[in-house]
Amino acid sequence: MGNSEIVRALRNMDDRDDIPQDLCEQMLKYVPMPEEKAMLDEHGHELDQMARADRYLYEMSRIVHYEERLKALCFKKKFVERVTDVKLKTNSVNKASKEIYRSKRLKKLLEIILAFGNFMNRGQRGNAVGFKVTSLNKIADTKSSSDSGVTLLHYLMETCERKFSDVLKIHSDLEHVREAAKVNMTELEKDLHILRIGFKDLEKELEFHRSRPRDAGDKFLHVVSEFIKTVALNLSEVEDAFQDMKQWYERACKLFGEDAKAMQPEEFFGIFDQFLVAAAEAKMDNDNYKKKQEEEKRKAKAEIERRKKLEKDRNKKAGKEDKEQSKIVPKQQQQQQQQQKNGNVVNRIDNKEKNPGEFDDLISALRAGDVFGEEMSKKRTKRNGIGSGNKATSRERTGFRK
Repeated sequence: MGNSEIVRALRNMDDRDDIPQDLCEQMLKYVPMPEEKAMLDEHGHELDQMARADRYLYEMSRIVHYEERLKALCFKKKFVERVTDVKLKTNSVNKASKEIYRSKRLKKLLEIILAFGNFMNRGQRGNAVGFKVTSLNKIADTKSSSDSGVTLLHYLMETCERKFSDVLKIHSDLEHVREAAKVNMTELEKDLHILRIGFKDLEKELEFHRSRPRDAGDKFLHVVSEFIKTVALNLSEVEDAFQDMKQWYERACKLFGEDAKAMQPEEFFGIFDQFLVAAAEAKMDNDNYKKKQEEEKRKAKAEIERRKKLEKDRNKKAGKEDKEQSKIVPKQQQQQQQQQKNGNVVNRIDNKEKNPGEFDDLISALRAGDVFGEEMSKKRTKRNGIGSGNKATSRERTGFRK
């Protein structure tokens, strides 16, 4: 854009949006200082000999209240973005505060957690009537004594699924917590303050232009008079919403024994957001573990069925071979073979009675997925050496330690 085009756009308050927002902000950085303006006025007769930058500054300085007009234009261009951002943040904290305050599922979940804590700390420290909300995410740090990959949070989710399934719908109660966890109250108040100051400056500049003769082609008065009505309406709505949000946020903090002035929304709601994410991950871990267990059982069952079928086919084949053999051997020899076969059956039965735990070990190994592993070998060696007196132990998912 040329200097003349910029001057025309400023006098029209850029009603055609010829000046981009970023250019407007850059122009505001290079507003001529009073001493620079005085120097430019002294050399106004040398306009043709001026450098391009000096000529630009000279022509801009000819506009009445150039800096104030430029600030008003920048405020106008950024107003919708700023007020929308403030409204969204205010609305998020307001709704999240109400959700935290009203959620019955959250209260029930915290009640269960408190019961867990009192049970684990039974004795002198086991009669607590509450706990700090900042301790909520320490549940995931309490690990199982038998499996470090399993935490108290996993057991909490498993218990809720079995006994308090409605509590697992807590995510639907706290839909706005994640957005509220991104809000910093100090920054939000600062953004609101910028809107207030911009509105006051706009009113002041509007009064200035009303008090002086209107220049031909200057649309500042007309454009800003309409725009300031929009600003006033939106700012009033934002102010009311902000005060309502602060009241609900203070209620929510007070409910959990926290000071709203000392704890930012991003910290307060961040605690619940982090817990909800960890809880969802723990539930997913539990579901995956159950699926894995079911798959292992299915495979073990299929393996048992396969072996039974092989044994059945083997016995059937052996029966056919005996039948064919009996047709070609003398009757006396057939009787001897039958006696020998009967003796073998008796021996197998005797051997099975002597080692009753071997089949049980096979089933346990199949369920554990270690049928050909070291554990079975050790158990066979031990049984052959000292007898079968041990039982396979199953993996425990309890026994937590703090």
